[in-house]
Amino acid sequence: MAIAIKADQRSNRTKGDLRKLRLEGQIPGVVYGKGLASAASVSINEKELTAILRAQPNAVLDLDIPSVGKHSVMVANVQREALNRQLIHVDFLRINMNEEVKAHVRIDSVGDSTGVREGGILQVILHELEVQCLPGSIPEAITVDVSTLGIGESLLVSDLSLPQGVEAKSDPQLVVVTVLAPQKELTEEEKAAQDVEQHEAESRSDHAQHKEIATSL
Repeated sequence: MAIAIKADQRSNRTKGDLRKLRLEGQIPGVVYGKGLASAASVSINEKELTAILRAQPNAVLDLDIPSVGKHSVMVANVQREALNRQLIHVDFLRINMNEEVKAHVRIDSVGDSTGVREGGILQVILHELEVQCLPGSIPEAITVDVSTLGIGESLLVSDLSLPQGVEAKSDPQLVVVTVLAPQKELTEEEKAAQDVEQHEAESRSDHAQHKEIATSL
């Protein structure tokens, strides 16, 4: 279900105008995408926008712009201050609810790993998954059950169970989570072998991610 949010049209474009707008608790933004002849300049209540970004950053929004109408949109980009991370600008992408979109979804690990109970260390390597689906089907998070994961075992993107209609676009060989053996119980040779194994797993993940980026350019 889309989240209703109201926006105001704005014509102020100078740095001084935008600074004043932010001091009034409003965040400047633009709306663009299919069905719009040109991008629309808007302002959004900072508290409302912050709450949405914290709770459901991939949510479909029912954006109501007076004298323009309502549009189904998603947050496409957010700009923040480098030091205090305060919101300074937001881009909204107008979408068609009947056309698939791509989104990055948080990965949540659940369960008491067998390997951890035996003294292993659970290490999450991939924190977000790129998916493709209809806007209304974007999950808030992807849950990964690690309860059967033993020491030295890993789960890959290809092992994930996704909701119906949701397709993973991240490389299937990316390591999502792994259980490392406890350092204090390893010999020097075992430590070296574990370091090599961990490095190779991270390298495979990094290589796959770089490949995704290069392919999308």
